Amino acid sequence: MKINQSLKLIDLKPKIEKLWELSGQKIDSIHEKYDHSQGSPVFTVEGKYTTRGWTEWTQGFEYGSAILQYDVTGENRYLEIGRQATLEKMADHVGHFGVHDHGFNNVSTYGNLLRLMKEGKIEQNDWEQNFYELALKLSGSVQARRWTDIPGGGYLYSFNGPHSLFVDTIRTIRSLVLSHELDFHMMGENDKKTNLLERAVQHAISTARYSVYYDEGRDTYDAWGRTAHESVFNVNDGQYRCPATQQGYSGFTTWTRGLAWAMVGFPEQLEYLETLDDSELNALGGDENILDIYMRAAKATCDFYINNTPTDGIPYWDAGAPGLAQMGDYLNRSSDPYNDHEPIDGSAAAIGSQGLLRLGHYLKSKNDPDGDRYWQAGLTVLDHLFDEPYLSTDPEHQGLILHSIYHRPNGWDHIPKGSMIPNGESSMWGDYHAREVALLAHRMIQDEPYYTFFRAVQ
Repeated sequence: MKINQSLKLIDLKPKIEKLWELSGQKIDSIHEKYDHSQGSPVFTVEGKYTTRGWTEWTQGFEYGSAILQYDVTGENRYLEIGRQATLEKMADHVGHFGVHDHGFNNVSTYGNLLRLMKEGKIEQNDWEQNFYELALKLSGSVQARRWTDIPGGGYLYSFNGPHSLFVDTIRTIRSLVLSHELDFHMMGENDKKTNLLERAVQHAISTARYSVYYDEGRDTYDAWGRTAHESVFNVNDGQYRCPATQQGYSGFTTWTRGLAWAMVGFPEQLEYLETLDDSELNALGGDENILDIYMRAAKATCDFYINNTPTDGIPYWDAGAPGLAQMGDYLNRSSDPYNDHEPIDGSAAAIGSQGLLRLGHYLKSKNDPDGDRYWQAGLTVLDHLFDEPYLSTDPEHQGLILHSIYHRPNGWDHIPKGSMIPNGESSMWGDYHAREVALLAHRMIQDEPYYTFFRAVQ
């Protein structure tokens, strides 16, 4: 991508304000018109949200979006949409042992509501606060039960089973962190306690070790910052076997949404670790050692994004997708969501931009000269993502960020008539994360407290 070095955060204020204006319209449309009896809204088809049976992993994004809208606008109807739906519909997600998505569903709802109460944006109510805290305590413990031991550590396994580590789950450890901060443990046989921070750190280290590549010759296609969607292990002895993918093109190519999860997951954990006493991290293997592992993974994944994305910072759905070979020098021109070969994934840009900004902000706070590069890269992505053809301005379209891809190998994404590839549609995760990074930017512009997931408990 071509980083705009002169762009300032304040320059994006009109685009961010426009996004929130459109965001409210989209939330209202879904709330008024979507038939929830069919399941949670997942992605759009011809501009209307529909569901897709897999798991209900997007429900927290729907109601979390309304909560973020309230955070920015102060309009109570959005708070009531998010708060009432959390009360009525999210309990199943707290006690769900079958998924790896607690960080998505529960941090986006219970976590955001608790944060707003701690910040004084919701009137203090002790019973309501206790309700949110109890949900978060249990969510972290339930999520931590999906555990596979491997030599030197372990990981939270995906819904595929104990052999499977997904790069996505770097963001679900937020649920373990919040539970730990609320002084909770996972309890086992004979009242054995498991430290949830220790489990979160071990998972992050496994993700950095196996899901992220560092140009060290692990295989023929090893490149600095490449990620594997899935890492497969032999559950009999815990040994690593191979990379794989569910939603990308290949285990040896980089599915860009998976890359984006790592891009934001490691920097937000670095921000959290900065708040801990040295004694807590020393007990887990040493402050500097853990920080170095996280930092290396954060820089590598963000570098890969910068180096393998078109000039405007909006990536194609997989960096190794076969049709890219038919597109000439595609990295040295703007992304083209209407090409005939491979789709763009606007949702990966929405997620990854937050990682670039957080890493840049973190490094700048340390006076690291690399900070400016990542920060400016994040601003560059937002400058294009929060504008057409990626920002959905059509009032009849229920999505906010266009050209999102769910599952290209399975053919789940809608291909418009006359097109060769999916385009023009939105996803609940893409729209939520566009709002999340817009909230981060909005708060910094307004000189409000810096937005982190752990503000809910600190």
